[in-house]
Amino acid sequence: MKDLNKVKNELRERRKRRVRARVSGEAKCPRISVFRSLKHLSVQAIDDTNGKTIVSVYDREVKAKTRQEKAKEIGKLITKKLLDKKISKAVFDKGCYKYHGLVKDIAEGAREEGLKF
Repeated sequence: MKDLNKVKNELRERRKRRVRARVSGEAKCPRISVFRSLKHLSVQAIDDTNGKTIVSVYDREVKAKTRQEKAKEIGKLITKKLLDKKISKAVFDKGCYKYHGLVKDIAEGAREEGLKF
């Protein structure tokens, strides 16, 4: 019998590959990739054609009290950084996470600031 954590990680990787097969970013329309750990959140705008990270935001850059507020502020901050580089359109990559809770808050914060998915 397989170890339970190993099974969970395999399923998580499978979900991530399924999303990445459909989503890729370019210089004009980067992929917004979300990472959640138990304590922190980070978001990157990635150009997959060149394999470069255009912009990244970490939750320590944001001053907010709750994780939900931090997620919204992260979405707004990455949008501001992308708009400074004259990028107004992106593709959202939720990774292996459900589009729910913090991941949804990041996307909503980015949309409020003017980024189009």
